[in-house]
Amino acid sequence: MGIMRKAAKTGTFYGTSTNNSLHLLNHYFTTHPSDADKVVLSIKGSYNHTLGPQGSPSALRAAVDAAIAILPPHIKKIDIFEMARVDPDTDVEISIAALAELVEEGKIGGIGLSEVSAQTIRRASAVYGISAVEVEMSLFTREVLENEVREVCEELDIPLVAYSPLSRGWLTSTYRTYTDIPAGDYRHRLPRFSEQVFDTNVRLVNAVEKIAKRKGVTTAEVAIAWVVASGGIPIPGSKDVERVVRNSRAGDLVLNEEEMEELEVLGEDFEIKGERYGGEHEKLLNA
Repeated sequence: MGIMRKAAKTGTFYGTSTNNSLHLLNHYFTTHPSDADKVVLSIKGSYNHTLGPQGSPSALRAAVDAAIAILPPHIKKIDIFEMARVDPDTDVEISIAALAELVEEGKIGGIGLSEVSAQTIRRASAVYGISAVEVEMSLFTREVLENEVREVCEELDIPLVAYSPLSRGWLTSTYRTYTDIPAGDYRHRLPRFSEQVFDTNVRLVNAVEKIAKRKGVTTAEVAIAWVVASGGIPIPGSKDVERVVRNSRAGDLVLNEEEMEELEVLGEDFEIKGERYGGEHEKLLNA
């Protein structure tokens, strides 16, 4: 897919049906058409906030057609289409076969998976080549290092894309006390940010910050560098331009063997409390 090109990660459900991230991309690539070939565009789709993941062939085709209607190929082709989660009511082989047809038709360039188990990656790959696997991966979320997902991706030469490498803001050092979370902020809905466990979880942030200060960098840079050193391709998000630039360079930060060992020990010493999402969304992880 051209690893030296920049990657853009988006989704059809990031926003409303008439104003989502694909509309923004349409505007951007229409304004800057020469950038289209410089970017690997991966989009998530076929997910309904009420019904959950929709992995049937008809739902997948409808999702891709809807995305193309917003972002036509002559403006920017969809390089990878990713099922946002695995549909528990549809065998993954059926979903992948349907997406493979869309690849052959030229509507999408490749197939991605999100929040899947090692077994599901193998099953999907047996049907058609997988272009990327996306999982949450950070110093707060290390399951990918323990559940064989990273190993399978390495074995099958599948890029491992790490979303939330800063654990939804934990590793930016922005939130030091529970009251630092603004009223109405979505983090109030996430179990790991709840008042009951906040003081327990912030201990890891404080420990990572000590390493960052020792290196003369930010906590976020250490967190992103750890993801890269652990085999992931981090995709941090930010609304601040300066922070975006700084985070994009964090992958070049070298953590030596002693620092990696220190960060591993921190993961053992500071157990993270609270689920990532909670409720029904938690059940769709590692599917």
